[in-house]
Amino acid sequence: MVTWPAFRRALLFPPLSAWIGIIVVAAYILVAVLGPFLSPHGETEIVGAAYQPWGGPFVLGTDNLGRDMLTRLIYGARNTTGLAVVIAAIAFVIGCFPALLAATLGGWIDQVLGRFVDVVMSIPALIFAMLFLSFFGNTIPVLIVVIAILEATRVFRVARSVAKTIVVLDYVEAARLRGEGLLWITCREILPNALPPLIAEFGLRFCFVVLLISSLSFLGLGIQPPRADLGSMVRDNATLISFGSVLPLLPAAAIGLLVVAMNMIVDWISDLASRSKR
Repeated sequence: MVTWPAFRRALLFPPLSAWIGIIVVAAYILVAVLGPFLSPHGETEIVGAAYQPWGGPFVLGTDNLGRDMLTRLIYGARNTTGLAVVIAAIAFVIGCFPALLAATLGGWIDQVLGRFVDVVMSIPALIFAMLFLSFFGNTIPVLIVVIAILEATRVFRVARSVAKTIVVLDYVEAARLRGEGLLWITCREILPNALPPLIAEFGLRFCFVVLLISSLSFLGLGIQPPRADLGSMVRDNATLISFGSVLPLLPAAAIGLLVVAMNMIVDWISDLASRSKR
């Protein structure tokens, strides 16, 4: 079993891959917070002709409508990252606690919730999201609710699986014998011991939310214009690929960089969690 000093040392001194992930994610957070101050132009401002080349007043050129590409990338990263964080947080709230309660109570409650989640998960997430966004409209609140519900089912499965391995341990049984209530057992006994894998799962959910938002925006059902979004930026400038331009690859690379960086952090957290159990 790893001692607490060794675990703390591993937490304070992450490996190089984790440092790279932390630096990249911190840069995205900085862009999300300071985006309006970092961008040279307004989010929807048309500053020149369409598809102007790189250089001069436009470091990365202009897009299909003559908007500054650097500005659109900054706002696209800001909107995509901010929305993904909100959705992932909501998904954890509505997916984690029912899972912990189901694992603690067991019986028919566990079976009903588990089978409901299985039914929802049997439908491909992209098709499910497209169906509901087409029916209810593709506004930001609807987008948040639909994707959060979809991702909450995945959180439920992971949290329930982790909690199932904890509820059978001796200290949980001792809490029951002491007469502790359901809320105490769930929040004070199970949740703290389930946090490491759940934190890693939050990182993974964030990655999947970023990819799903970008996919929906590429299909025209995600973040709507004139707001900037990395997925819609790939679609808007896709015609340039035929002319050998790398402009459409810039937002795609921004998506990939964020997802890979977050996965580096998740791998590090997962490794720490596995060490603490040995």
